[in-house]
Amino acid sequence: MTTYAALLRGINVGGNRKVPMAGLRALIAELGHGAVRTHLQSGQAVFTSDRGDEEALAAELTAAVEERFGFRAGVIVRGHAYLRAVAENCPFPAADLQPGQLHVTYFSGPVEAARFAGIDRPAFLPEEFRLGDRALYLYAPDGLGRSPLAAQLSRPRLAEDLIATSRNWNTVRKLVELTAPART
Repeated sequence: MTTYAALLRGINVGGNRKVPMAGLRALIAELGHGAVRTHLQSGQAVFTSDRGDEEALAAELTAAVEERFGFRAGVIVRGHAYLRAVAENCPFPAADLQPGQLHVTYFSGPVEAARFAGIDRPAFLPEEFRLGDRALYLYAPDGLGRSPLAAQLSRPRLAEDLIATSRNWNTVRKLVELTAPART
């Protein structure tokens, strides 16, 4: 049995695309998964499953959310080892930064660095970004909402079938904690 985090893109933002967390927990349990929990209202669910295919789990959840809530929300599913690796491989000094200054954008698949080659990085300093394994790390000292680099990064740079969803560093760390194997 593996513990996974499901990251839903663009739900419960500005009163749109509403997914009640109790409804999301019930939906995931109805799909046969166990130990279902949610974190915050912004689209994180943690669950256990004996099905080991993250892409298949994401596709299943995407279809179920669309059927239950009436809209298509991109879903990325990742296990503890991946989430822990993302946190451990952060290229920025996370321990020295405020959690609101550091964000991770998770991608549903690999992203080529060439997609970001046209960004004039020095023009955005002190803001910076680095690509990782299916993740992009963003240091935005004034926060994501005021970040000109985040606005530039969010412009369409990805393949149509690639899902991207961002989380602040507090949520990144919490997902590692919530998906950690139980200690006995």
